[in-house]
Amino acid sequence: MSSNNAPKDQLIATAIAAAAAGAAVAYAAIRSQDAAKSKSQSIGTTYAKTKGGLSPFPVKTSAIFDDGVDPRAKGDILFPHNHEEKMRRRIAQRVSVEEENKRRRQSVTVRVPATSANVGPGYDCIGMAVDLWSDITVTRSDEFGITADGEGAVEMPKDDTNLMCIGLKAAFDAANKPVPILKYHVISRIPYARGLGSSSAAIAGGIIAGLVLAGHKLPCWGSEALLQIASTIEVRTV
Repeated sequence: MSSNNAPKDQLIATAIAAAAAGAAVAYAAIRSQDAAKSKSQSIGTTYAKTKGGLSPFPVKTSAIFDDGVDPRAKGDILFPHNHEEKMRRRIAQRVSVEEENKRRRQSVTVRVPATSANVGPGYDCIGMAVDLWSDITVTRSDEFGITADGEGAVEMPKDDTNLMCIGLKAAFDAANKPVPILKYHVISRIPYARGLGSSSAAIAGGIIAGLVLAGHKLPCWGSEALLQIASTIEVRTV
């Protein structure tokens, strides 16, 4: 590779890595939001379906109810102007989620998308996720191993040179923890070596799986640590 192409290659790698990492994290966030939405909808049904189909108390579209308890009984109604209380509850909820994420995990499955930087006028500058997803399952084990099904399963490296392993090790390094013995299983739906970011998917999936198994959180706002780790690995492999 010539030195003249190095900045361009790094820009392409960063765009693709950003798209893969962002989509994988977004997928996990959407799953959490769907669960929260389902809970809130079931609460709304509890309020609405009562005697003769009438609510036991007026439905207040301008209020937010925390749980299935009648808010009149505990005075637990949030109105649009209760900004400080809303923020307090959001922070408390976030803290509980972060504490849960710090737990040591036995196994994790990460779904990562294909990506492309061939985006019209944003060619080689903008990366986007494509609706082709691979599943990476990583489990603590007594013996190292990599198994794969689907696209590129035969060509995929089955040792620690696999980009999944490199990404996962980078996550454990960031957490300042040793990498345990792990088994990897990949269901690949991303064509191998076809310009759809199979390498970026492996890197992003490995990093996220490593963070979950290590119970470690990377800073995002202002530093984008996950992106920096992923793009560094991607550039080294170009």
